[in-house]
Amino acid sequence: MVEKFIMAGQTPLHVRDTQNGERCIVLLHGYLESMLVWDDFVPLLRDFARVVTVDMPGHGISHVAGEVHSMDYLAGVVHDGLQALGIEQCIVVGHSMGGYVALAMAELFPQMCCGVVLFSSNADADSEEKRENRRREIELIRSGRKMLLAQTAPEKGFAEQNRRRMAEHIEDLREQVFITEDDGIVALLNGMIARPDRNEALRASQARQLFIFGRHDAYIPAERAEAIAAAHPQARVAWLEESGHNGFLEEPQRAAEILMQFVSEF
Repeated sequence: MVEKFIMAGQTPLHVRDTQNGERCIVLLHGYLESMLVWDDFVPLLRDFARVVTVDMPGHGISHVAGEVHSMDYLAGVVHDGLQALGIEQCIVVGHSMGGYVALAMAELFPQMCCGVVLFSSNADADSEEKRENRRREIELIRSGRKMLLAQTAPEKGFAEQNRRRMAEHIEDLREQVFITEDDGIVALLNGMIARPDRNEALRASQARQLFIFGRHDAYIPAERAEAIAAAHPQARVAWLEESGHNGFLEEPQRAAEILMQFVSEF
């Protein structure tokens, strides 16, 4: 595993790259996360494919570029970073917010993105209610109350029955919230508020598609996930029966098996 900063166009980007493998899997983390969230998952994949993880601008220790990090901007940075690594094609796996970036990549850079995996994510734009919730989070950050996000968001990402055994992971995610720059959090919240609906683009995409849902996801309840799947008959769907929003942490072996089965067909 090589860890370094590279220039993704004009943007410094923090990456990790296992370097070896005929296929390439790119793992994109979610909101209030960083590449560290994949630390226990990458070893399950590295003998199967080349695996690249990044700190997307605004999170981890990558660059904060302004007040709004649009999903298109993030997709462009990831694309440029992969080009700098010599990667021509890949399967992009996006967790939650990372899924929004994966969707933008599939639409904007179809020659690179031959497969897209939405892991606890979807192609919808924010509802007005969701936008208002994000605006309230921005107010929390701007008023110095980031601790409230750290106290609530990480735990909610896990199925209730898993929270005790996942206590160490929850604490790690809380720490990631605390160390994330306030301006980076705000930039990504603004980017998610502004993102477009990409359902039609996803249906029209030539990229192979997979949705992975957690049966006990508090952010995308099972009934909603089933409706998303029904709206996208072109995509494969897999369920993690004992997981919430963070299935790659809650059921890592099963999640890796699902992903490898999908990728093996490329």
